[in-house]
Amino acid sequence: MDLQDQLKNLFPDHQYEESETTQDPKNDLWMQEDPIICKYEKRKGKPITILEGYTGADKDFKKLAKELKTRLSVGGSFKNDSIIIQGDYRTQIMDILKEKGFKVKRVGG
Repeated sequence: MDLQDQLKNLFPDHQYEESETTQDPKNDLWMQEDPIICKYEKRKGKPITILEGYTGADKDFKKLAKELKTRLSVGGSFKNDSIIIQGDYRTQIMDILKEKGFKVKRVGG
């Protein structure tokens, strides 16, 4: 007997209503007015893309970093309130962020 059956036995008069608990992936992150800065640098001769300027919670920014890394199939990290992605993926990252509803500003090239 699972939990639903046990609850039905305890509360037979209760009418179960299906509620939509699944959230739209676009809306589960904090949206901000200021644009996220997307810039390109070279460190130790290797290209990297840096995202900074997000004013939401760190857990939201980490979630965004993880999603970007998995969608682009690249490595990266989250340090000092910035996302560092290995490689020059400015255009792809900007497209992904615009698709999610963020404002993005390209800096450096």
